[in-house]
Amino acid sequence: MTAPAEPVTLVRPPFALSAASLVSSFDRFAVGPMLVLIALDLRVTLAAAVAAASGYYLAYGLSQPLWGVLSDRYGRVPVMRGALLGATAAGLASAFMPGLVPLVALRVVAGACFGAVIPTSLTYVGDTVAAPIRQRALSDLMGTAALGTAMATGFGGVLADLVSWRVVFVTAALCALACALGLRSVPEPPRGAVAGLGAHLGAVLRERWALLVFGLAFVEGAVLLGLLPFLATALQHHGVTAALAGLATAVYGVGLWLLTRLVKRLSRQWSAPRLIAVGGSQLCLGYALVAVHVSLVTVMAAALLFGGGWSFMHSSLQTWATSVVPQARGTTVAFFAAALFIGSAVSSSAGGPLADAGAYGLLFGVAAAMALPLTAVAAVTRHRWRGAMS
Repeated sequence: MTAPAEPVTLVRPPFALSAASLVSSFDRFAVGPMLVLIALDLRVTLAAAVAAASGYYLAYGLSQPLWGVLSDRYGRVPVMRGALLGATAAGLASAFMPGLVPLVALRVVAGACFGAVIPTSLTYVGDTVAAPIRQRALSDLMGTAALGTAMATGFGGVLADLVSWRVVFVTAALCALACALGLRSVPEPPRGAVAGLGAHLGAVLRERWALLVFGLAFVEGAVLLGLLPFLATALQHHGVTAALAGLATAVYGVGLWLLTRLVKRLSRQWSAPRLIAVGGSQLCLGYALVAVHVSLVTVMAAALLFGGGWSFMHSSLQTWATSVVPQARGTTVAFFAAALFIGSAVSSSAGGPLADAGAYGLLFGVAAAMALPLTAVAAVTRHRWRGAMS
């Protein structure tokens, strides 16, 4: 396998790429504030309705290696455009499903299609932005995705409460269609030649540092992405409306957008291990707050801390993922994203029964305990990788 060409032409992601990342994040996070409404409308338990989220996350994660291989072979932009068109069809169809089983099936398809956007966008940045400034460009992309998260948990929750949760799926689907059309103007970056599929995958799976990064991504997804939707259901369990719960958890997206600006500046002076340690500490503190007491104040504070944790820790881990196997960057980033969202699917599914029973203190306490070793291992091993590569 030949090394990829390294055209260094950009300092930030193209607008259409950022817009697609925003829409992908919107669709992924919109379901959290709507779970109780979906359960009531379809006359199922909350634990059953959680399948609409966990099935989506699982498909989002499992589809990543496929999208990575396809983007390495056929191009970043064509893969994203085709996936967005598939997400449009699945999103529109899921809005009209009368029962939970067909709804979950179509959310699985939507998750698999939207799963192509974020990792392929990250790979595009890796292809076109020089390594010394790559974390800053990835922070820009993360900031745009954060706006999608804030809109999903805030605007999505209000729209679902005042109109219908079905309208939220239609909105995301139409925006995906607009992004697919907008990506026609984005140039395709040069890629390295891809050998046989076995050799291509082997280059990734034989790299021990890559396997470590995938493991860290799995735990990070379990700790944050999989349990984040339960902030809204915890508030609703205490009598808060879906609209207000969504607005409270939207602080996560707002905090994420603001703090990515800070990370972009700090990454010029701070090492990646230091950024990881600061981010992980925020995750621990946020979950400790809501484990002790659930209220609008503690949920908003936790959501803000989670935004900081994601900004500091995840941007560092995903930058690591774009560098660990550069000759198969698309596939590596795809496996990284797969691990992240499979972890989130596992934890959201496991947390469903606890949420249904109202045991939110236990649920969030376990998350706080998991965040501690994640932070320590990620910071130490990132430091060792830098030493091994120098």
